[in-house]
Amino acid sequence: MKKLFLPIVFVIIAAPTATHAQTSNPLIGSVGREWKQLSGYIARAADQVPESDYGFRPTPAVRTFAQLIGHLVDSQFEICAAALNEKPKAVEGDWEKKTVKAELTAGFRESSEYCARAYAQPDAAATLPTQLFGNNATRFNALVHNAVHDGEHYGNIVTYMRIRGMVPPSSQPTPPPAT
Repeated sequence: MKKLFLPIVFVIIAAPTATHAQTSNPLIGSVGREWKQLSGYIARAADQVPESDYGFRPTPAVRTFAQLIGHLVDSQFEICAAALNEKPKAVEGDWEKKTVKAELTAGFRESSEYCARAYAQPDAAATLPTQLFGNNATRFNALVHNAVHDGEHYGNIVTYMRIRGMVPPSSQPTPPPAT
């Protein structure tokens, strides 16, 4: 029994490692999956909130919904530029000052497409140095920061939507797969 037990334990312990090792970019891939889900929720929320609520702010001390989406556009362009070790993408105007839903939703999609390039780089690139907000960092650190930042502000979006009587994307039922 003891001879059979040790190989079984080894297989149980080694199986997840072997599966993980087969993933081409386990570091960037793992944070990229989280970011993709969060940015998808943000894009859906930006589409679902009516333009009449883009000027809504829960209290005078916080951003309007439009300013929040604009802030996310600006931030994604800046942080993902650091993750790619590029100069921040020149954006026409200040996104946080925009108020038109169509402009902001298009801007968020554009910034997400730009970030998708950063999350598609190989893990070897993740260890390379970059500058993030004037500090030394790795590209991986920038990608993690972007995902966390999007998550933080998606939490704000959830609150804004709930106050306005809407169900945020992460709480909506998942549609069945197409057949």
